[in-house]
Amino acid sequence: MSSHYDLIIRNGHVVCPDGVRKADIAVYDEKIVQIADEIPGEAKEVVDATGKYVFPGMTDGHVHFNDPGRTEWETITTGSSALAAGGGVAFFDMPLNCSPCTLDAVNFNNKLAVAQKDSIVDYGFWGGLTSANLDKLDELAECGVIGFKAFSCHSGIDEFPRMDDYTALVGMEKLAKLGLPLMVHCENAEITKELTELSLATNRAGVRDYFAARPPITEIENVSRMITFAEETGCKLLIAHISTAKAIELVTEARKRGVDVRCETIGHYLYLTGDDVERLGTVAKCSPPIRDNANQSKMWGKLFNNEIAFVSSDHSPCDPKLKDGEFMRVWGGISACQTTLQGLLTHAYHDRKFPLVDIAKLTAQNVNEIFKIQGKGKIEVGYDADFALVDLNQEFTLQADDLFYKHKVSPYVGDRFRGNVTQTILRGTTIFKDGKITSKPIGKHLKPTL
Repeated sequence: MSSHYDLIIRNGHVVCPDGVRKADIAVYDEKIVQIADEIPGEAKEVVDATGKYVFPGMTDGHVHFNDPGRTEWETITTGSSALAAGGGVAFFDMPLNCSPCTLDAVNFNNKLAVAQKDSIVDYGFWGGLTSANLDKLDELAECGVIGFKAFSCHSGIDEFPRMDDYTALVGMEKLAKLGLPLMVHCENAEITKELTELSLATNRAGVRDYFAARPPITEIENVSRMITFAEETGCKLLIAHISTAKAIELVTEARKRGVDVRCETIGHYLYLTGDDVERLGTVAKCSPPIRDNANQSKMWGKLFNNEIAFVSSDHSPCDPKLKDGEFMRVWGGISACQTTLQGLLTHAYHDRKFPLVDIAKLTAQNVNEIFKIQGKGKIEVGYDADFALVDLNQEFTLQADDLFYKHKVSPYVGDRFRGNVTQTILRGTTIFKDGKITSKPIGKHLKPTL
């Protein structure tokens, strides 16, 4: 290797898979080529990381950027910019709430064309599994989807039908043969529907009424059933945005007996409680709902015990007008992709002494390994030169103007964070620095290696 590199990051605290070490990192042709205490030689660019922690760039496994078709809610341009500002280098976009949804090759390619033109960061796509597209799973797999997403309950979008039991059986059998995972939004359809209708019929539409209409049993029961389907079909299963510690226990028990099932959680289940939702209002409405303090404490225990595979944002924005009205009736979704890493640094590392290495695994390494994205997610020789430079002790209060979302709305506006992303580097190119996007769209399509 020539001593002339494209980039050298000098004197940073590097968060590697086996620990944190003070080191230099050399980059050539978009890849990490050397990590050493001191790297001599020249580089086209040198970044002084003195006092900074160098994390692997985050991959957000669960976002709704809504492009194409609902660009009044969010776009790939604004969503990927926000992700970059939060230390992100890649996202996996859900098959809804774009319109049309990503249920066949035509609509996959339409979304791909937008991302190729507009994405600041790298990207992969989920395909949808619904009762309406069982015959399209093969063609979506050929397009390179990273997996399939389904809803056990109503998705909130009529053009994305829920997965009934027949669809679950046939779909999982097909996905087992394709070798691709299925992620399921697990809430019991019949219970949530009946409880919601009963509540609205009696003019109970507040925050606590919403919680009561989607109690923990709706998730726990459905997680158990989906595990049964996965165990019998051999399908790889992911539980989306798991919100209850008891449901995580079901996943852990199933893994012990050999079922290929994992779960992700989302920052707001770790940071917010039902009391916070009452204070914040509709900006903090999501599904499954945010739970109580006792459950949250147990969720942290599961995180410390390595029972949660990765942490995503479930960034699910909308036109703010759709958040106006009674809590039960408004759109459920939280804008959060810009604050996932800073949230974990604040609430996990600073507040609870959660190891930095494990934060890197939850936000970068695990998600890429699970979805078989080669060469991404770790600071290791041969991997993509993806980095988030962090000032661990810099405190800031999040302001609406700091957000790169199309609509500068988030339940975290006004919150105090400790640990700030100062620079994000994608494949050796700085894409965000000191509060500004610094690159044109350079994102590449990520596909699983099967």
